[in-house]
Amino acid sequence: MELPRFFSYASIILSISAYLFAIMVNSIGINYGQIADNLPSPEDVVPLVKSIGATKVKLYDADPRVLSAFANTDVEFIVGLGNEYLEKVRDPTKAQAWVKQNVQAHLPATKITCIFVGNEVLTFNDTSLSDNLLPAMQSIHTALVSLGLDKQVTVTTAHSLAILQTSYPPSAGAFREDLIDCLSETLSFHQKTGSPFLINAYPYFAYKGNPKQVSLDFVLFQPNQGVIDPATNLHYDNMLYAQIDAVYSALASLGYKKLPVHISETGWPSKGDEDEAGATPNNAKKYNGNLIKLMSKKTGTPMRPNSDLNIYVFALFNENMKAGPTSERNYGLFKPDGTPAYPLGISSTNNVVGSNTTASGSIGNAVTTPSSPMSSSAGYLSISSATQERYQFVGHVLLASLLLIKTLV
Repeated sequence: MELPRFFSYASIILSISAYLFAIMVNSIGINYGQIADNLPSPEDVVPLVKSIGATKVKLYDADPRVLSAFANTDVEFIVGLGNEYLEKVRDPTKAQAWVKQNVQAHLPATKITCIFVGNEVLTFNDTSLSDNLLPAMQSIHTALVSLGLDKQVTVTTAHSLAILQTSYPPSAGAFREDLIDCLSETLSFHQKTGSPFLINAYPYFAYKGNPKQVSLDFVLFQPNQGVIDPATNLHYDNMLYAQIDAVYSALASLGYKKLPVHISETGWPSKGDEDEAGATPNNAKKYNGNLIKLMSKKTGTPMRPNSDLNIYVFALFNENMKAGPTSERNYGLFKPDGTPAYPLGISSTNNVVGSNTTASGSIGNAVTTPSSPMSSSAGYLSISSATQERYQFVGHVLLASLLLIKTLV
């Protein structure tokens, strides 16, 4: 490493430790995307990941440079097998070759705990992909079994929130009817192998789609009056928890009440185009800062209060080569030079919804007057698909309008 660069990173780490987290947050997950031509080396990324207290990293491939750099760090990894490989790894021989080269070769020094096979495959509406998804997952799992690795490495896939047909109220959450057959087979695989159900959830897209009707405080975990699910009487004061519980309900409706749900992607962009409402550094600071603060409390959602939140923030870096709108290139907590994209901390004076306690540090501006999650007595919250994969932007955004009940705390 060049000496100036070394001192630059040392300075960054010290500054981050001073104001990024005044308290150490446990079990932070971070997405490490690399669609850029100006990112630091994996060796330089290691101290950045540690500086934010992250203990889990999700890759979109199985980059050997990254996996080698994180050897003996005790950071857990989810590695990805891209959509373009699904058909290929249906072949048991090729699946085993992939596992040997990309997983077994790095164990046990690098703590690989999960492989996600394909990303948001079912919302591509491409049968050439969806027909290969489960066979590819099964083939990779079989390879792990044959190599004696299935007890330490699970196999899953990541879904867009757009697999839901209904998401409000959360208790009425249901999957799209056209996906139920495919999902049922995949869910059976999860149950048999003990792997988690991964979902990418972005409240940002709901706000972007309806900024006049969706309360910014409701999506940013800021104090607000919230809404009550009329069927369960559970109170929701942020959209992400409502989305997660809608997924729990959808799973329960198919008989999978105990299947663990992990949020494999969620985040907020710090910059966007003129038509991308809410994409600002201050909003990104509030969303990610408040989210990380909630994660530190180790409390679950209203429907599953005793279940830990397994959440992977998107993303570690701004990625300058991603296609799509400006926001796509500005989800990072860090700029490519390793400096923070915006200050992120914990505040002892700010209240954050979803938690009964406060912490110390700084998260945006204090809100003294709770607001309603709607701008009128009857309004709509919308959910959307996360951008398709993180290798290639897909411009579809599902806005499933969700009528909110006028029942406020």
